[in-house]
Amino acid sequence: MPSGTIRYWAAAKAAAGTAEETYEATTLAGALAAARDRHADRPDFARVLTRCSFLVDGEQVGARGHDSVELAEGSTVEVLPPFAGGAR
Repeated sequence: MPSGTIRYWAAAKAAAGTAEETYEATTLAGALAAARDRHADRPDFARVLTRCSFLVDGEQVGARGHDSVELAEGSTVEVLPPFAGGAR
């Protein structure tokens, strides 16, 4: 089973209580389900994930189903909550 790193940013980092952790999963859906299980004692974590965008190895996941996003050995998943600010 492939393993890699999940990196949490901003509110996702606060909700997870860590900046990064490892995963073992073949798909993004599997990695996120395992992360939800690991952080079941942190009620905000699952809620924050529903608002996040994801990058896998620097590429946006976008609207693709998380079960269709395959993870390779050594992949990095970036978990990006909405950020305040931006262009006016």
